Amino acid sequence: MFSLASIAASLLLLSTGANAGTKIWDGSFNPFSSAADFDKWSWSTPVGTYQWYIHGTQPSSHYLALDPAYKNPADTAETHGLKVTIDSTAQWNSQMERTELIPQTSQNLGQGNLFYHFSVMRSDTNAPDPTLEHQVVFFESHFTELKYGVGPTTTDLQWMIQGQRQWGTPFTAGTWFNFAYDIDFSAGTVGLWASTGSAPLTKVVQNIKTSPSTNSEDWHVGVLRIVNGPGTEDWYFSGVYIENGPITTSVGSGNGTAPTSPPATSPPATTPPATTPPATTPPPTTSAPGPAQTQWGQCGGTGYTGPTTCQSGFTCVAVSPPYYYQCQ
Repeated sequence: MFSLASIAASLLLLSTGANAGTKIWDGSFNPFSSAADFDKWSWSTPVGTYQWYIHGTQPSSHYLALDPAYKNPADTAETHGLKVTIDSTAQWNSQMERTELIPQTSQNLGQGNLFYHFSVMRSDTNAPDPTLEHQVVFFESHFTELKYGVGPTTTDLQWMIQGQRQWGTPFTAGTWFNFAYDIDFSAGTVGLWASTGSAPLTKVVQNIKTSPSTNSEDWHVGVLRIVNGPGTEDWYFSGVYIENGPITTSVGSGNGTAPTSPPATSPPATTPPATTPPATTPPPTTSAPGPAQTQWGQCGGTGYTGPTTCQSGFTCVAVSPPYYYQCQ
């Protein structure tokens, strides 16, 4: 016969099982009241939780905006989310368009088994262009990242390891997609947890052997669009943090309905995103069907194992050496 104490202990275990990790870096946007607050950081004055230097020449308010409507409503701990904008002015150190934040921290974010959490959404207003490659929430060495606008399905939000698709789901407007990169730096593996709306995270890809690495200041929270063009795009981010396992699977309380003003245009799905099990030889997203890489494809960098020569007419250019080289 169970005692009241044992029943209470069991209930406590069940109630805390979805929130069991130890947060080691909090990327919440609550400390920021406006885009101007991000400008308080500089190389000489490294204050706050984010480094803010990868952006174009316009004022910060052109690329960043905060509002309660910009967050996943399931995350009740946040007061507002972040809208990230890229357009033809958002060039930084290259012809590519970039608006990205990087953690400002003294914590070691590259040891043990860590979970890198974030949620991302798009609207039909200033929607991302599916004909152009986007690198979303990535590491400098690109050992894992999300991509959009690449094959085999350009309208899918796709999770990559070393440029190889492992999982994908249609990037539908008005739906909050929640992710956690499951990175075991000790074992040298990466897996993926995902859900939509307010649904708890579930593991959609088991950990795969790769070469994870970070200097704790090279996780890019934002978007890089490979080809410079005239289109304006808005991306929405919420729920950013890094924890030491075991993973927190809960996103928060709430109905998970996407905001209706201004970003949302359709209700979100309430079930986890469709999963695609990794193929035994997953197709490269930017590689040519031979030893030569196509234009804008990766051709070198730390931990990269794909094609290192470019198709005729293109040269392998150091974009972010020693981490990332690209055929241009």
